[in-house]
Amino acid sequence: MCNNSRRWESPNGGGQMEANHNKFNPSSSSTFQSTSQSLSIGYGTGSMTGVLGYDTVQVGSLTVTDQVFGLAYTEAAFFAQMQFDGILGVAFLSLASDGATPVFDNMWSQGLLPQDLFSVYLSANEASGSVMTFGGYDTSYYSGTMNWIPLSAEIYWQIIVDSVTMNGNVIACNGGCQAIVDTGMSLLAGPSSGIANIQSAIGASQNSNGEFVVSCNSISSLPPIVFTINGVQYPVPASAYLNQNSCTSNFQDTSSGLLILGDVFIREYYVVFNRAGNNIGLAPIA
Repeated sequence: MCNNSRRWESPNGGGQMEANHNKFNPSSSSTFQSTSQSLSIGYGTGSMTGVLGYDTVQVGSLTVTDQVFGLAYTEAAFFAQMQFDGILGVAFLSLASDGATPVFDNMWSQGLLPQDLFSVYLSANEASGSVMTFGGYDTSYYSGTMNWIPLSAEIYWQIIVDSVTMNGNVIACNGGCQAIVDTGMSLLAGPSSGIANIQSAIGASQNSNGEFVVSCNSISSLPPIVFTINGVQYPVPASAYLNQNSCTSNFQDTSSGLLILGDVFIREYYVVFNRAGNNIGLAPIA
């Protein structure tokens, strides 16, 4: 989950931002309260600068009052190219920029939720129907047993992965490693040494564009990669960890030192982020 409380395009955004994004106009809101506190956030794929403000925020049927959020005045070109208009952060308060209280914390403290948790279902690539549920989870989105995994830290939604294997052989995370479940990461990412081992195991080689590619003919025969977490195996098939159109790997190295179970993993498993129990629930999607 991303580390700021909320980010909208400001009316002062320029050029490409004007064309691509819907923007929040503070002058159109009778409940907006400005601050003089500046904001600067660095992400894995870019950064933004702006200022903090407060307003009433509507999320589905929930009305959250006095919610602090960031109004972006400048942003990296990467964000200007994206379809989303803002980033909604639902990690822990300890990770929030400038001490800003995340919207989920305010939902709970304002008595808007029946349970201190939220859940995520991600539909297949390019398909509509993804759902984020605040205050509960829906059994129709998953099959089998919901397994509960204790958090190893309350910053990101952080857990311990026992191992990453293919055909029973450990290819990463030997002896266990720290990992986060993160909807803000579209791929599967991790430290360079482990990711290099995975790329080698699936037969991926780097092309002139820096992408790791496999033979398109090999996709149907590649075995799943299995993430063992809290003693339970969570296989991810080749059809998920490889891009079916370009035959490129959906694994990416990162300097964070953490294994990041991003959208590639989450599309395979329904996820419950449980603050009350300080744990994460995982179950195969229905």
